[in-house]
Amino acid sequence: MRHLHETHRARTAHRPPRPHRVRRALGLRTALPAALAAVAAVALTALPPPAAAAADRAPRLGECAAGQLCLWERTDFRGPRHTRELADTDIESCVPLPGGTGAASLANRTGRPVTAYQSAECAETGEFDTYPSGSWAPQAGHRVRAIKIWES
Repeated sequence: MRHLHETHRARTAHRPPRPHRVRRALGLRTALPAALAAVAAVALTALPPPAAAAADRAPRLGECAAGQLCLWERTDFRGPRHTRELADTDIESCVPLPGGTGAASLANRTGRPVTAYQSAECAETGEFDTYPSGSWAPQAGHRVRAIKIWES
């Protein structure tokens, strides 16, 4: 008899689960993804749209009229603004910023390239960068103490 009992147990071990167990498993399988989808939907609605988030991070452009070079003392076009125009600036001459001030951001709307120098004497031993016309730099790579407007 013992041999028959082991054979019966071996046959029943390969039977599929009962229907009520299958229903319970399916209920859990469909309820969990639905709950996760609901949590994800709530989380996504709480986030700002990507364009709005990018707009919040992007610095606002400072006011700078056509034909001007505008320099701000602080980054992101903040702080006191200094302007230069072609009419009051010698082309290809070193022009120190007034009163020994410096600039941390700039906008070039002169129609010509402008080089911004770290040195107040436009010495090329310090840092300097040239900005083409139409450039808006919310953060210059160095403190700007002098500029040079080029012919073209």
